[in-house]
Amino acid sequence: MKKISRKEAKQQFVDMTDKLNLKHTFDFDEAYDIGLELRKRKKFREHITELEEQGKKDNIFLSPEDTKKLNPVKESFADGCYIREVFNPAKELIITKIHKKQHPFFLLSGEMSILTEDGIKHLKAPYHGITEPGTKRVIYTHTDCVFVTVHATDKKNTKEIEEEVIAKDFDDPQITLDDIKKIKTKFNIKE
Repeated sequence: MKKISRKEAKQQFVDMTDKLNLKHTFDFDEAYDIGLELRKRKKFREHITELEEQGKKDNIFLSPEDTKKLNPVKESFADGCYIREVFNPAKELIITKIHKKQHPFFLLSGEMSILTEDGIKHLKAPYHGITEPGTKRVIYTHTDCVFVTVHATDKKNTKEIEEEVIAKDFDDPQITLDDIKKIKTKFNIKE
């Protein structure tokens, strides 16, 4: 498909709207910006997935067994919360799983750089933030780090909790619905 300029796309939008006698609840600029946002997310997600697959082939990332040894996890539970504290040693490159539920995270100690859909963020403890559904990150630890996540759940079995909060891929319906909500909020689209 031939890529067209914004000006050409706008003309095409106007022509097709007239030809088909359509009435829109949005203007061209809103539709174009939403399209750019969707393409940006899709491209980042494709790239991070390719990076992970290539990294596994080239043994850049630790095996699951080595990850468990070098990144010990402490788990605890409190009134509908699963709290996961993980130690990440310095100079480690990590690709996270795909999160399908919003949850808080806390960097208790250390410094790390995180590649996200919005670019690279450098975090230094103490720091806290919110992980949004559909988030998958590349993390590089500059120093030893202690990272904590808190997940709302009544489950006590780690495997069941992972099934509840981790998506197998970006096509998970919960992620898709959240993407739509985020876009509507970002562009102030009413129901």
